[in-house]
Amino acid sequence: MKVERILFPTDFSEGSSHALPYAVDFTKHYDAQLYILHVVYDITQATGLHIPHISTEEVSKELNDWAAKQIDSCCIEETRGLPNVEKRIVQGIPYEETLKFAEEEKIDMIVMGTYGRAGIQRLIFGNTAERVVRKAPCPVLTVRVPEHRGE
Repeated sequence: MKVERILFPTDFSEGSSHALPYAVDFTKHYDAQLYILHVVYDITQATGLHIPHISTEEVSKELNDWAAKQIDSCCIEETRGLPNVEKRIVQGIPYEETLKFAEEEKIDMIVMGTYGRAGIQRLIFGNTAERVVRKAPCPVLTVRVPEHRGE
């Protein structure tokens, strides 16, 4: 099996933090390029709603600035010393942008967490990992949050 490009999509959740070491280990094992991707959820694109009295450009800029700080801080220790790491932030619907990125960059493997959002957020945003697994153009390794965490 030839693995040259690995995608690690992250929502900065506990699930993502458990998946990151797997992405890094595969990157080292295959001497691959690691892409770290965060999708800023575009609620207007997903729902078609216009939110009055709020500048969507301003909200979008703030979310992108926040994501840039998060993507740097969440992965800095795990990826230290890896020569081929590229971080990207895009805006859209997370599963759609993840699949699009995988196609465009000819990703060989996706490594992602399965536990991100819960409750009403999961109902609204859906299960990104499930949709990626079903439609990905390459193998997907999903990593669950251990049930015994904190013990």
